[in-house]
Amino acid sequence: MAVFTTNHVRISGISAAVPSRTESNLDYDYISEAERKLLVKTTGILNRHIAAEGQTVTDLGEIAGNKLIDHLGWNRNEVDLLVLVTQSRDYFLPSSAVLLQERLKLSHNCAAFDIGLGCSGYVYAMSTAMAMMQNGGLRKAIVIAGDISSYGTSRTDKSTYPLFGDAVTATALEYDTAALPVHFNLQSDGSGAEAIIIHDGSLRHPPTPESYILHEHEPGIVRARRHLWLNGLDVFSFSVREAPANIMQLCAQSSVPLEKHDWLVMHQANMLMNETIRKKLKFLPEKTPYSLNDFGNTSSASIPLTIVTKCSEAATAPQRWMLAGFGVGLSWGSMSISTHGFVCMPVIEV
Repeated sequence: MAVFTTNHVRISGISAAVPSRTESNLDYDYISEAERKLLVKTTGILNRHIAAEGQTVTDLGEIAGNKLIDHLGWNRNEVDLLVLVTQSRDYFLPSSAVLLQERLKLSHNCAAFDIGLGCSGYVYAMSTAMAMMQNGGLRKAIVIAGDISSYGTSRTDKSTYPLFGDAVTATALEYDTAALPVHFNLQSDGSGAEAIIIHDGSLRHPPTPESYILHEHEPGIVRARRHLWLNGLDVFSFSVREAPANIMQLCAQSSVPLEKHDWLVMHQANMLMNETIRKKLKFLPEKTPYSLNDFGNTSSASIPLTIVTKCSEAATAPQRWMLAGFGVGLSWGSMSISTHGFVCMPVIEV
């Protein structure tokens, strides 16, 4: 059972960068006007930020990371760890985290590595960084999280294209013996991999000319094997079954009831799914923020992006947060963290 606790690490700040280009789902002319309105109503997604051609995770991560480091007044030579969680690396190799180490002008003594997760990735990356830091050998760390999800979707696939936006966030962590314990519950189920998958483009199925041929799978869903495939019903069933159970198990193991949390910040999948989870947990709607309307599903960036856009004022005071991610993998996890004030920077458009 991957339920565990880390100690002596606090969040110092969060920043986010998004592409300046936006698209509205009300302008998504591949479906009818009535379908567009229903799409916005059920998913909660009106606008999304879409990367320009050639704009990458490291481009946005560099901007988010630099702004946060400069605002905090950190000495870049004192950053000991850089963790990047993304599914859209700049290159097949080298690691994008190592590229960011150089672009952020961090020391050669800074450890840097990628984590290849999506929807659950922020929780996993935070657990990894905090576990490495808790003994005090590493004093400062940056967790970069995000994806250029639009690159992998087909515009003629109404089941994926209107859902995903692009964003990258940076979270600053510091060793602090006064920081309260942080509790985690991490889970996975690879038998559900086909629920969210891009079939072609890597070693199992290297890209071929056929990888880019569009096929109509059902009305309104036209995509190639190089595009994201999403089985919405399977993902919905998995998420509403496993996410609440995971959160309640964490609450039981940590002896911190869910009602003692000030905020429940979930991965921003879609409004119908997230609201079903919230209602199963019987958590207050006013304490469950959403950034879906303005950004859509932004993969591993969605939890910190929601915090900086919807909870920035609350973040300045002592708070207890339940953070939960669930999706591609299948992979899911939650973390319960108490904070005593941290910086939330305004979103940067690039």
